[in-house]
Amino acid sequence: MSRDADPRDLNFYSGARLDRADDKRMDQAWLKARLSDPATRFVPVWRARNLIGLAPDRQPSPAWLTHREARAIVAQAGETVFLGLREERAYIALDLSALEPEAAASAVAPHGGFRDLREVGPLLSRPDGAVLAYARGLMHWHRTHRFCGACGAPTDSVQGGHARRCRREGCGRSHFPRTDPAVIMLIHDGGDRCVLGRQKVWPPGMHSTLAGFVEPGESLEEAVAREVMEEVGIALAGITYHSSQPWPFPSSLMLGFHARALDLELRPNTDELESAAWFDRATLLRSPEDERFRLPRGDSIARRLIEDWLAGRGSGPVPTKRPTL
Repeated sequence: MSRDADPRDLNFYSGARLDRADDKRMDQAWLKARLSDPATRFVPVWRARNLIGLAPDRQPSPAWLTHREARAIVAQAGETVFLGLREERAYIALDLSALEPEAAASAVAPHGGFRDLREVGPLLSRPDGAVLAYARGLMHWHRTHRFCGACGAPTDSVQGGHARRCRREGCGRSHFPRTDPAVIMLIHDGGDRCVLGRQKVWPPGMHSTLAGFVEPGESLEEAVAREVMEEVGIALAGITYHSSQPWPFPSSLMLGFHARALDLELRPNTDELESAAWFDRATLLRSPEDERFRLPRGDSIARRLIEDWLAGRGSGPVPTKRPTL
C-alpha cells in the first residue's frame, strides 16, 4: 500500500504496513535477537482471540507488548511467529492457547484482555486490524498443521513461523500456510435493484451478498457464475472484479465482484439459503439495521460491495453523493 493511500479505501484487515522481510526468516540468530530486543513489539493470540487494550480516548486498541512487558509470556508461548517489520521494529506473534482461561487472562491483565477480532475490528485502524488478523490467521494454521499431511509425523515450525517441516527422516516435507479463496458478489439488474440472500444461522434480520468457495480447476469468474447459478438460479454478464479482503475466520481470502443478472426470476436453493430477493436502493438506504432487516457487518467486504454499489461505484445509476447507512 502506498504511504499516501487513504486507509479508508482499503478493506478491513488489509494494509498492515509491514515489511514481511522474507530474507530475515531464515536467519535464526537475527530472529533470536529480536526476542530480547527492546524495540520489538509482541502480539499475543489466545485461542483465536487477540489482545486488546484501550487507547486514551477509551476506544479499543491493539495491546502491543514490549520485551519487558512480554518477558514472562514469551517463555509460555506455544509458537512464536515473526510477522514482519514496521519502521525497522519487529512484530512477533505469540500463541498462548495452551494456557487455561484464568492463566491467560492473568498473564496479560495489566495490558488488556483477549477479544474476538470480529467484535472490535471495525473500531481499529486498517493497519492495526490487519496485523491482528495476520497473527490470528497464522496461529490458526499452526494449530491445525502439527502433523505432516503426507506421512502423519509431527512437524516443527521453521522460517520464523512461516513454514512447518516434517520431522520424519525420509520425508522432511515442508508445509506452508494455506488460504482458502472464496468469491463474494453483489448481483444487480443494471439499474436500481440488487440480490441479497439470507442464511438461517445468521443474526436475525441480516441479509448479505452471495458467496462461495472456489473449486479446483476453476477461474474466479467461473466460480462467481457457478455459485450464483447454484444459489439463486440466474445467469450473469459483466462480471467485474472489485477488491479482495483477508478474512481469517478462520482462513479465507474473499475476492469481491459486481455482476449483472441476465434474468430476474430468482430460484433460491433452500439447502443453502433461507431466502433471497431483489432489493432496491431506496429500501437499502432506509435499512433499519435491526432484527427486521440489517445489512452485513461493517468490517466485511460484503458491506463494502453493497455500499459502493449504492454510491454508484458498481454498475448502475450514479447517486449524487455517497450514502450514509
